[in-house]
Amino acid sequence: MIFYGRSISCLHPSNPGFVKLGQMLGKEKLFSYLDLFGFGSKTGIDLNGEGTGIIFPLEKVGELELVTTAFGQGVSVTPIQQVTAVSSIVNGGKLYQPYVVKSLLEPETNTVIQENKPVLVRNTISESTSEKMRRALESVVALGGGKAAYIDGYRIGGKTGTAQKVENGKYLVGNYIMSFMSVVPSNNPQAVLYIALDNPKNTALLSSYTTTPIARRILLDIIDALNIPKQEGQLEKDYTWEDKIYYEVPNVEGWDLKDAKKILTNWKLEYVGSGDKIITQSPKAGERLAADETIVLLLGEE
Repeated sequence: MIFYGRSISCLHPSNPGFVKLGQMLGKEKLFSYLDLFGFGSKTGIDLNGEGTGIIFPLEKVGELELVTTAFGQGVSVTPIQQVTAVSSIVNGGKLYQPYVVKSLLEPETNTVIQENKPVLVRNTISESTSEKMRRALESVVALGGGKAAYIDGYRIGGKTGTAQKVENGKYLVGNYIMSFMSVVPSNNPQAVLYIALDNPKNTALLSSYTTTPIARRILLDIIDALNIPKQEGQLEKDYTWEDKIYYEVPNVEGWDLKDAKKILTNWKLEYVGSGDKIITQSPKAGERLAADETIVLLLGEE
């Protein structure tokens, strides 16, 4: 599978901005970066029929090819190239050869016949640059087009994409591949998720509406499967009117009920037992809970 298209920048799409960056870099530097991240060549994954994508030969790159490549038009990449490149961006700058099968076992004895292990191909960026990129990707989910993938308490990084499809050498009108690349958690990446929807119907032609809600559901499963704990330091989401707003639950254990009610106004309250003194609470203090959800208070006597 090959995706053609144009890239979209972080918080506010700006193809003219990328055109300017491409002109500032020049074709030699820009295309050296494409080579560095593996675009235009096979990753060596253990699958048959891997494509190389399509990148302009350097000797045929003029001003037009330079600026269109800078914002992603006129080139193509494969999904596994995307995942491999983004993985190196968020893991400290180490580009590894990807693989699908971890090991082959002898069926009777379970003896390992063949085993794939991580193979470092090259370094792409510095650790400090990788850290900046992880923060930038997290800002897309908290503040930009990836907000529908936001998960309170978990630092999710991501980037939306819109690829214009090609047929018979021409770009199609109103026919796109919507995609979203995400990483969890952004401060200590353990998984990269890539989703692509081929020409979705009856929806706004924006990845922020199409792919990100699906990504959020899958990311929740990944978090559960990998037992990823909550992280501190998450960027606060730029909430819209339709979003659930989360607040930190205060500590009201040992309080009089009438006093606790004055500060628990963001939530519904449910009582267990009788009395005027709060013995325990659920959720515990410090946890975050969406507005209008329920806090359970165990009551007793002084």
